[in-house]
Amino acid sequence: MREGFKGDAYDFQFENRAKAWKTAYDIDAVKNGRIVKEEFETHISGRMQGFAFNLRRAKFADPRVRRAFNEVFDFEELNRTIFYQLYTRIDSYFAGLDLASKDLPKDEELAILDSIRDKAPPEVFTTPFANPVNGSDEARRANLRTALRLMKEAGWEIRGGKLTNAASGEVMSVEILIDSPAFEVIALAYKASLQRLGVAVTVRTVDDSQFQKRQDTRDFDLIELLVAQSQSPGNEQRNYWGSTEADRDGSANVPGIKSPAVDALIDRVIFAKNRAELVAATKALDRVLLAGNYVVPQWYSGKSRVLRWDRFSGPATLPSQSLTGGFPEVWWYDEAKAAKTGAAK
Repeated sequence: MREGFKGDAYDFQFENRAKAWKTAYDIDAVKNGRIVKEEFETHISGRMQGFAFNLRRAKFADPRVRRAFNEVFDFEELNRTIFYQLYTRIDSYFAGLDLASKDLPKDEELAILDSIRDKAPPEVFTTPFANPVNGSDEARRANLRTALRLMKEAGWEIRGGKLTNAASGEVMSVEILIDSPAFEVIALAYKASLQRLGVAVTVRTVDDSQFQKRQDTRDFDLIELLVAQSQSPGNEQRNYWGSTEADRDGSANVPGIKSPAVDALIDRVIFAKNRAELVAATKALDRVLLAGNYVVPQWYSGKSRVLRWDRFSGPATLPSQSLTGGFPEVWWYDEAKAAKTGAAK
């Protein structure tokens, strides 16, 4: 399709591959302006994308184990070598929206969290969530030491180069389940990082139907998870993270989260009386979900990327509630521009 677009078989192309955006369009039509490459800021939808743990398995029960897996995920190296520095690390379940938590809770958000203080992890009141930063040998070694310390606190130790449960003798082994061959390079890089921690790792690529079946029946260790979020969250949060959905096969609560604090905050989101309360309750929910270390967050762009043959014009003020500046819905065919592209349409 990319080659067809460059050959003027059709008018525009939405490009979601970082490598292709950077390397696949080094052609005369782009250089002379006949094809326009344009990025649009996207602030109308949020997401959590990451490697989700199957919390139904005992080896992932301790949040320190799950945090250790995050400590060795080298996003910075992936961003440098594969993503052309086009991505940002996800640090919220509502990444890209004003609903994302940051800094320490205050005002109405703090009041909401105070109401469930006996249920919430204590760190939500004292320590803002932050992903580890890797990308250099020094950082990788420091974060690996942190990961090993967390594992030791959770009852795991290195025996013969393998991460082993000190009480049961179980060796920590993990299968990373993916459904796209294109994602294998990511999973294999993560595999290498986990192996340095002493984890035995298998990467399993399956077709879409197998992936869906194994997700629905909870037959996985780590699985690729993407949850999209709107600007007005509501009762779908119960489906995503609620305890009632944790053990129901096929539910949207893929990790199997069961948390009284999360359940209470979901209710605060659903029954918020105004926008200010909704934002505060959602930030509180975000903060508690992050503290649970239920996923190893991945990345997002915050921009959509469009290439178009220069045959279109748009309004002076582009619509803010669009992923692509309203293109092509509120743009129009411009005959004067089209004449300059050198192709009859």
